[in-house]
Amino acid sequence: MPLLPEEPQIHESAQGPRATPASGRTAPTPRPVPGPRPVAPPRPGRPGPARPMPPAQRTPHAAAPKPGPAAPAVPAPAASRPAPADGAAAPVPQIQLIPASAEGALDAAEEAVDLLLDTGRAPGDVLVVTTGDPHPWATHELSFGEAAYWAQHDAGDDVFYADAAALGRAAARPVVVVAVNGGEESALAALPEAVTRAGALLIVCGDPQRINSVLGAGV
Repeated sequence: MPLLPEEPQIHESAQGPRATPASGRTAPTPRPVPGPRPVAPPRPGRPGPARPMPPAQRTPHAAAPKPGPAAPAVPAPAASRPAPADGAAAPVPQIQLIPASAEGALDAAEEAVDLLLDTGRAPGDVLVVTTGDPHPWATHELSFGEAAYWAQHDAGDDVFYADAAALGRAAARPVVVVAVNGGEESALAALPEAVTRAGALLIVCGDPQRINSVLGAGV
């Protein structure tokens, strides 16, 4: 039988020929081509780079609100309202009478003020007038001068106490409380003027017969 040529055996350790440059030097190892760098992860406590939001996911800005209807004008106090063109009489406030002696009129007025505030009246809505001795608060505040005293009146953010002689300078308020604690002549002059200063309610603390004789049977 003819002998078959033996197949060459390939050993795993065999390596192919190395490329040798013509000059006899070893060829340098080729460097990898730099590709796109990955985005570095954000550091703790620092936000990562802002990413643009796709157009479909962007939240549109809220449309500017349309101006609503104008608020109704607040009517001016009764004393500052112009007289009606047709000559009609100005509205008369509701009048309440609290029977009290001259010595107890001031205490009755204080209780009336407390009740007004407890039922929701703002302190700046109330004016308290005394026909006899002034209220202790007024005496204390006037010790600092009339300018400071009337500045608190003009601020209009608290209950104001005034003597009947100063009622002509006081502005109108929704509620006027009169303490008839003396002063016959002062009371006679203060009550009719207090009616014009009260926008909605006039409370009079004093002798019912005396008050009725000044304000009339309508009290």
